[in-house]
Amino acid sequence: MKLILGAIVIFLFATFLVSFFLMTPKYSASTEILVNRKQTSEALQAQQVQTDVQMINTYKDIIVSPSILKNVNRQLHKETNFKGTTDDLKSEISITSQQNSQVFSITVKDQDPYDAASIANTTATVFKSKVGKMMQINNVSIISKAQPDTTAVSPRLKLNLLIGAVLGLLIGVGIAFLREFTDKTVKSEEFLTETLGLTSLGIIHEMTSNEVSKHSEIIGHAAATNSHVAKTHAERRV
Repeated sequence: MKLILGAIVIFLFATFLVSFFLMTPKYSASTEILVNRKQTSEALQAQQVQTDVQMINTYKDIIVSPSILKNVNRQLHKETNFKGTTDDLKSEISITSQQNSQVFSITVKDQDPYDAASIANTTATVFKSKVGKMMQINNVSIISKAQPDTTAVSPRLKLNLLIGAVLGLLIGVGIAFLREFTDKTVKSEEFLTETLGLTSLGIIHEMTSNEVSKHSEIIGHAAATNSHVAKTHAERRV
């Protein structure tokens, strides 16, 4: 139990140090885009809604394509302090959408909350201006701009500590079982007499250092007493 608890404490402490001192905090910002084409006919409008929903998957690929991200990167270098590359942008941008929804979100995670908002808004603006020429269609609208959020979304300390505790528990239990299976020491007298067929001559009980000290004092006192008694008898005989 001491080994298992020790492993849990060690992993919790290590996870805490890694989360606070080695992992860089990241901040998230999102902008929402509506895909909707205006139609006068209700029949055409119902059909067009399904078409717009299906187009979102295509738009997801277009947003992270080099043709869009190069323009986004160029504009960010001019207007903000962003110094990354198009590959950095691609790794920071994620697009999410709900099933059968005409709205999808561009979410950016960056080490700076203001850069995250700038990247999300610039990506949405460049995408809106470019997609009309690419697809020969105008059905994209930005319905909400990204705002800087100074609350970090990672690292998630509680989740990391939970993972550290579980890992510590598993490793501690594993080491404890390994030590138990590889332990060759004799634990009982029955093992010697019944399993090995040996004759027991006696048992020496394990003693703590305090018990050894007490017994040593008793033995020393008894020896001194015996010596004094023997000396007294000798004097009497004389």
